[in-house]
Order: sequence, then C-alpha cells, then structure tokens
Amino acid sequence: MTAVTRSSRAASAIPSLSLVVQYAATASELPRWRLRRWAERVLRDLAALPPDPARPALPAALALTLRLVDTAEGRELNLAYRERDYATNVLTFDYGDTPDGTRHADVVLCVPVLRAEAAAQGKPLLAHATHLVTHGTLHALGYDHEDDDEARLMESLEIAILAHQHLPNPYTDD
Repeated sequence: MTAVTRSSRAASAIPSLSLVVQYAATASELPRWRLRRWAERVLRDLAALPPDPARPALPAALALTLRLVDTAEGRELNLAYRERDYATNVLTFDYGDTPDGTRHADVVLCVPVLRAEAAAQGKPLLAHATHLVTHGTLHALGYDHEDDDEARLMESLEIAILAHQHLPNPYTDD
C-alpha cells in the first residue's frame, strides 16, 4: 500500500486548482467549498509523496470542472463515451495539458447514483461523495485502474487520501 505521508522532504509543489462546479442536479449537501476541499486534498497529498516513476507526474495546475448531473444525463454521457447504457457514479474526461503545464479535465458525478450507492452500501453520503471526487480527481491527474498494478496503486492512494480525512477504506465491506 502506498502511504501518503507528510515528510520533511517535499516531493513537489502543490498544483494550483481552478475549480468550476456545475449543478445540473440538486445536491445541497455538496456545496462548492466542500467539493473544492476534497479536490485540494488530493493535490496536497500527492504533492507530499516522494518522487516515483510509477506515478504520473503532477501538472503545474489543474483546471477542473466538476459537474453534478441527474440520471438521464449520467446515462447519456456513459452511453456516448463508454458505450454503456446506464448512469454510472463518476466519469472523468481528461483533456491533457496546455503548454503552461495546466491539466484540464471534467469530472461528472451522477447524484442519484451517488445517493443510491451510499444507501445500498450503508455509507454516509458525504463519505461516498468524498471517495468519488477523490477517484475522479485521480483519474483527471492520469491515474487509472485498467490493469492490476494500476488498480492497486490508485486504490492505495484513495485509501490513504481518505484516511487523512478520517474516512474508512471504501474498498472494504465493513
């Protein structure tokens, strides 16, 4: 497991965050300040890690749009971009880096799916939302889970980042 620690040895600068939040679905429990705090936590924790060629390099800045959608839009996006005919919890669209080192990405959260999953898994809504924002932000930064090694790395980072927020491992059935 990759531990996210706060060592005296700074690994890299914390990327600046430009965040746009779009509310296409009602989610009063997910205000912009809270979503920003979660995305910033990912950036801070990754910047605190010692350099490792197995991890994607951090950009100088992250320009992130976080869009909260309903089931219809979530399904439409999942079908159009992943050819899967259902609404999924989180989708990430990574547009790459500009010459100045800014990474541009969109993270789409389907609010009804988020709520249904949290209820079905017996998890607090905010804990599940924190996990999905963390997961989507890691995707925006170049992490993936297409193979076992990538999945282990990404999951270990999610677990560690969530632990800094006093949240449990989202991959256990506890």
